[in-house]
Amino acid sequence: MTSEEVKLNVEKALQEIRPYLESDGGNISLVSIDNDKRVTVRLEGTCVGCNVNQMTLKSGVEMTIKKYAPQIEQVVNVGDI
Repeated sequence: MTSEEVKLNVEKALQEIRPYLESDGGNISLVSIDNDKRVTVRLEGTCVGCNVNQMTLKSGVEMTIKKYAPQIEQVVNVGDI
């Protein structure tokens, strides 16, 4: 899978997740993909500072991204770097 295909698959995953975040007043955007293995995202809106955002990031976002792009090993929030 090319880097461009990985990016497209990650974007598809984020499109699937976005409505759930938007329903709570939040959003998510792709910041970068490093070596086709580590995805950095930016949680936005009410997701920033939310005490469940780490759980959301790991259980929802990372799981969905890995479904579309199994080679991804880690998903991190830009605010946690």
